[in-house]
Amino acid sequence: MPESLIDKAAKVIELAKKAGASGSFVHTHQSRGVQCKIRDGVLEKLQESTSRSVSIELYVDGRYASHSTTRVDGLDDFIAEAVALTRALEPDPDRALPDPALYGGARPTGLDLVDPAILALDQKQRVARCQAMNARLTGKQHVISGTSTMHDGHGQFAAVSSNGFQGTYESTYVGNYSSVTLQDQNDKRPEGGMGCGARQLATLMSPEAIGDEALARATARLGSKKGPTLTTTMVVDRMAAGAMISRLLGSANGHSVQQGRSMWADKRNKRVLSRKLTITDDPTLPRGLGSRPFNGEGITAKVMPMIEAGALKNYYLDTYYARKLKMRPTSGGPSNRIVTPGKRGFDELIKATKKGVYVTSWLGGNADSTTGDFSYGLRGHLIEGGEIGAPVSEMNVTGNLIELFSRLAEVGNDPWTYSSTVVPTLVFSGVQFSGT
Repeated sequence: MPESLIDKAAKVIELAKKAGASGSFVHTHQSRGVQCKIRDGVLEKLQESTSRSVSIELYVDGRYASHSTTRVDGLDDFIAEAVALTRALEPDPDRALPDPALYGGARPTGLDLVDPAILALDQKQRVARCQAMNARLTGKQHVISGTSTMHDGHGQFAAVSSNGFQGTYESTYVGNYSSVTLQDQNDKRPEGGMGCGARQLATLMSPEAIGDEALARATARLGSKKGPTLTTTMVVDRMAAGAMISRLLGSANGHSVQQGRSMWADKRNKRVLSRKLTITDDPTLPRGLGSRPFNGEGITAKVMPMIEAGALKNYYLDTYYARKLKMRPTSGGPSNRIVTPGKRGFDELIKATKKGVYVTSWLGGNADSTTGDFSYGLRGHLIEGGEIGAPVSEMNVTGNLIELFSRLAEVGNDPWTYSSTVVPTLVFSGVQFSGT
């Protein structure tokens, strides 16, 4: 980790103090990313980008504001103007720097967020991986077009506060993705995609496996028809289940609760979901896509239960909304959300479902974070006699998120680990679908 980042943050703290700020918290960041894209065997994009920024939270005479810039030198005028602008705002008694006690405790080690193999990638290797994915798509039966993409990057972060915090860390990331469009006999164009991301290059699926799975998913959708209207079992693919967990916990935060826009406002410590559901927020997970030694406020990373056997245990609370709600800060936002797995695998879950709908992906929709009411479009397959059957589309699932998760019947043992939301296959009973 270059010392220049933390040195820069410390200098900005001094500039803010000199300009009249009573307190400040500074973040400095720099990153490098590369994208490679091949469409139908032809290199379409090979682009490298870099970014750097300085952001500062200012506390001036009981007033608060945040400011950011991509400049990293000659910041005297920028800071002086930011302090002056902050001083012109209305006072807010709930704005304050975090309690320094929250900076204490041993920061997690062994996160393993940097992979030398990613740092050593060259353009030839990136193109070769994309070509390997794309070769599994192009020229195959029914294929109209196939696209394969690789992203990789390296980020470095530093933070300093005027009340005693200092911290730095860095991370790498790599992701591979392929998508393919087919032509079927009804002149429809079913699509399929597959991708995964990780902190370590060696933990990714092979490029060939990604291309093969993308084609298999698209091929399985040949002959897709509008699904029926029915109430039945819903089996949600592990790659689609993460979005449901994000929606379920999307308003379990201080801002939504304090503003009266959360379905969780009066449900903390009440068991309103299925006992099958337990979710932990874990920023200490080695190689986790959401792992970090501390959060954006400098609060030391700790494992936090979110849902235990169907009961919400914590809100995501930064210092500001914790003060407003007269609660203790936890974390301003999620890290790695991990659903405790069950005992049976995907094949067993499908075999046990005599009739149902297997959801492979979501196609938009909407949800009310205050009530939990939702309606989502989906793609998937009918389940008949314990087997995955005909592909269906143009279906919606409607209901209420809390009520839906109260009917979570089973959790699989197959968590999708290529995400910061680590979720297995989910099985729900009595779900309402609308179609033909």
